[in-house]
Amino acid sequence: MSNRTKLDLEAALKDCMLKKPFHKITIQDLTDACHISRMSFYYHFKDLHDLVEWVCVEDAKQALQNKKHSENWQDGLLHVFEAVYENKPFVMNAYYNISREQIENFLFKLVHDLIMQVIEEKAKDVQISEEQKNFIANFYKYGFVGIMLDWIADGMKEDYHLIVEDMRIALKNTITTSIQNFTKN
Repeated sequence: MSNRTKLDLEAALKDCMLKKPFHKITIQDLTDACHISRMSFYYHFKDLHDLVEWVCVEDAKQALQNKKHSENWQDGLLHVFEAVYENKPFVMNAYYNISREQIENFLFKLVHDLIMQVIEEKAKDVQISEEQKNFIANFYKYGFVGIMLDWIADGMKEDYHLIVEDMRIALKNTITTSIQNFTKN
């Protein structure tokens, strides 16, 4: 299956999710819309949840390209919020119709990777263990994801620019401080 076919399946899924809840969408709906066989679908995706995860990962990659550095981690986070907002019907349908754990796990991985890149940059000349770096990334990821999930649960009503700005203010230099605190102990 070509990348074009995967993108067609993504478009078909998003289109279907505008019309009906996720749990009522069938693989046949998507394969009919893309004019492919069911076997073509199963060649790359084990089920609809697998396709949803792939869509989320691809959208996140697009949103985060070159936005993982410490000078612009806020831009990376802003792009994540933008990607979620631009796909609001898809995200809201997924949020209410697939497991919250699956959504959390996806967001945790995405945000952990973003934060870990910042930590790696800030700690490049500092003696700090991988476990400590991972702890710092995990600490911040829970806050970031919690705020994003609250925003999604509230219907994405609040301006996400303001949320990211509040996060920037609240977290100014805190990752650097966390790294320094670990090196002092």
